[in-house]
Formats: sequence, C-alpha cells, structure tokens
Amino acid sequence: MEAGKCVAKWDVFEVSVQGRTEGNPFTDHAVRGVFTGDNETVQTDGFYDGGGVYKVRFMPSYEGTYHYEINGDALPDGESVSGGFEVLPAAEGSHGPVRTAQTYHFSYADGNPYYSVGTTCYAWELQDDERIRQTLDSLAESGFNKIRFCVFPKHYDYNLGEPRSYPYEGTPMDPSVITEDNFWQFTEHPEERNSWDFTRFEPAYFRHIESCIRELARRGIQADLILFHPYDRWGFSKMAPEEDDLYIRYVAARFSAFHNVWWSLANEYDLLEKSDDDWERFASILCEKDPYGHLRSIHNCFAFYDHSRPWVTHCSLQRQDIYKTAEFTNEWRGKYKKPVVIDEMAYEGDIPHFWGNITAEEMVRRFWECAMRGGYPGHGETYEKGDGVLWWSHGGRLRGESWKRVRFLYEIMAQTPGHGLTSDASQDYLGVTAVPEDEKERAKKAYFIYYYSFMQPCRKVFHIDDETDYHVEVIDTWNMTIEEAGVFRGKFTVTLPGRPYMAVRLIGMKSEY
Repeated sequence: MEAGKCVAKWDVFEVSVQGRTEGNPFTDHAVRGVFTGDNETVQTDGFYDGGGVYKVRFMPSYEGTYHYEINGDALPDGESVSGGFEVLPAAEGSHGPVRTAQTYHFSYADGNPYYSVGTTCYAWELQDDERIRQTLDSLAESGFNKIRFCVFPKHYDYNLGEPRSYPYEGTPMDPSVITEDNFWQFTEHPEERNSWDFTRFEPAYFRHIESCIRELARRGIQADLILFHPYDRWGFSKMAPEEDDLYIRYVAARFSAFHNVWWSLANEYDLLEKSDDDWERFASILCEKDPYGHLRSIHNCFAFYDHSRPWVTHCSLQRQDIYKTAEFTNEWRGKYKKPVVIDEMAYEGDIPHFWGNITAEEMVRRFWECAMRGGYPGHGETYEKGDGVLWWSHGGRLRGESWKRVRFLYEIMAQTPGHGLTSDASQDYLGVTAVPEDEKERAKKAYFIYYYSFMQPCRKVFHIDDETDYHVEVIDTWNMTIEEAGVFRGKFTVTLPGRPYMAVRLIGMKSEY
C-alpha cells in the first residue's frame, strides 16, 4: 500500500488505499493517518484522488524509522492500514520548510537563513506545457526563490483565455462570447453562466498543480499559493461558506506535505465579498489542517489586513502610494513586528495601468530600498508590446531588465552577518544605511551597506571609529559590479562615480567577515 519504504527528510511520503466510492467520496467519507517516529507524531487528513483511491501524505522532519496507521470510514469494513518506512538524510540542497526567524526575517527548518526575492505569475501553472517549461527555465535563470500564483484560474485584462482544466466537475460558460470590451460583465453573477458541482473536485486539476509545486521544489523555489482572488468569471470566488471551507480542507490535505508551500489566503482580499469572520475562519481551518505550520498571510488591494493577528506569520503587502512603497518598510516592520514582504510594489512594464509601467531601474531601486530596510521585495513584469504574453499572469519568458539584477541583490543579502538586515537612521541622512539585524553583530560595528538610491554623490566621508580597519567596496547595483576601494581607518573619504543606484559596503577586518 505504501508508495515506497524510504523517503528523504522533508520530502513527501504518500500512502494510497482503495476505499468506498458510494455517494460523494469528497464529502461522505474520510481518511486520516497517524505517522510516528522517535521525535514526532503527526496526525493528518487524507483526501480522495478519484478512481476509488484515497491518499494520505506526510512530510517527516527527522531521520529514522517511522510507523503509520491509516484509518477512517472511507476504508471498507472499518479496516485500517499500517506499515513502516525509513527516513533518510535530506536531499542535497533541501533545507526544509521556511519559518519566521528573529522577528523580521526567515530561515529554513535546518537553520539556514532564507532571503526572499520573489516574483508574481498568477496563472503560470494553468498554461500549456511549453509555456510552463519556459517559466521554469526563466525562474532558474533569474534567481527568484519564491513565486506567488493562484490555485483558481484568473479572469482579467490580458488573461481572457481558458485554463488548461478546471478544479471542479461541471461545465464552464462558452468562452467565445468574451471580448476585451465586454469581459468585465462576466464577473457579475457567474453562477448563472457556469455549471459546477462545488462538492466534487477534479483531482487531475490538483495533481497538475502538485507537479508544478514539485518542479519548483527541485529548483529551490517557494510556492506561494493564493487560495482566493476576485478576478473570476467561473464563480469560484462566490462559493457558499461551506463550499469555501471544503475547498480549504481539500487543498490543505493535498498540498501541506510539500515543504516549499506557503499559504496566501487571498490576493486583494478586500475586493472579495467576504467578511473578516470568513477570513478568520479560513485561517483557523488552515492552522488546524496543516500540521506543519507553513507560512501564512493575506494580500491587500487598498486596506491592509490586520497583520498583527496571531495566525499571520508575515506581511504580504501591496503598495498604497503610487510613488513610494519600499520607503514604508521601516514603518510596517515597526507596526506589525513581523517579516515584511512587499509582493507588489508596482511592475516593470509598459501597460496603461498605473501599477504596471515603471522602469526597470525603478523596480531595481525599489528592490534595494526594501532589502536595505530589512524587508523582502517582490518582482513583476507587464510588457504589452510583443506577443501579448505577460509574465505577471502567464509566465513564459522574461523580457525586461530588472530580473537580471535579482540574483546580484540576493547574493548581497545572503552575505549578511548573522541573520538579515535592518536600517540604521543614525548613520546617514542620504540614502539608507543597512546593518545586521542581530544586535550582537550590530554591536561589533563591522558591517555596513550605504545605499544611495536615485541620488548620485561623487564622494562620501565615513567615520565609524578609530580602531577598526574597514575593507571598502563600491557597489553598482544596476551594472552589478563590486569594486575594491581600499582599506581605511578612522575618518576617510570614498570616491564615487556620481551616478545613481550606487552603494558602499564597509567590512570590519578585525571581525570574521
């Protein structure tokens, strides 16, 4: 019955059983499993996967021998299934689920820091196989380590096509009647235009999403799953409360065992016809049904959700000002005392919408502003000219310039002593001064990054102390170069090229850096 007798730590162990098919297997019958090792016991719900097959999945957090028992009324005659398996060391490059760390930052389960540099591709996994392959190749080339995308299909500008399949049994409306001029009208009363049974899932739809999650995991990329969104002509955003709850329980049972999953309750939650009580109920279901405690958040359009709620692990934010976004990172960190991820700070592109036509230089500037202030920036790309395939929705190939600078920023972030950056307003009134978040590291006065944004000084004077020798580097964040400027002590001057997007890094040579 078991999928295999060995599994690597943090990988998925799956048990499949034949079960009852009378009635509605998605609602009338249940299966669950208990997995026990020397260091943990985990109880988790299973799910119906079609064809009379029920599955229970488990993600082990320790090496060693485990035993399991599968039971529930889905199994005929009240029987149970039991067995054992061995958990081997984690696969090379696998660090486990991402958790919050040191209040404002993230780390993997094995303790290694995780520095999020993410992107948005709302419906990439619902495209054809070739487009999906292109997206995965682009992600690997760019260096993004998180991608946020929708579980449900999306209906919006530049994205009027049908998905490759549907999440429920039923029949969609005729897509041939939709044009660029009338597409908005189909978001009203979609229940009158589609015929779905919201109590019967289409397992193949979810298996396909799982295959995409696995491909992301192989590349070290987090899958930030958006559970609800308002851009909908099929009726998935207007299900009844009990149907919403059934859906959340189903995706939790299917996806929780993947170590690279994050939960986003919604994209632009405040545009959906749901109350705060609904969102809190959804969150409580996730907290109960995800035994691994994956990261959880909720994304806004206008008004922020109350990210101080206990279930929210990190802030997933959209800009609230046309011009300023990353500049508010300090304020949001101070207010919520959680990691700040600005998943939408406007997109590089040329479309008419005000949020989708900033320059590549401005996108990179916002990335650096956010990171130097101790937050985590999110990318998006929306170029209309060309083939009409926008990365922000379809994925495919990246055509802009900002993505080429992401890996360079990540490498700078990853060189932080301790665990993550914060800004120090006392150090410089021109630009942002980034220092280690860790107080012990900060007290050493041995690591500083001075980022000058759109300003272009020709030189800067520094005086940290009179005892430490500082190795000085001049960083061009746009051209992605790091030039040695020398070693200095006391008060010294660093010559700069007099152009924007420059930074200076000081590394104390008496420390271990």
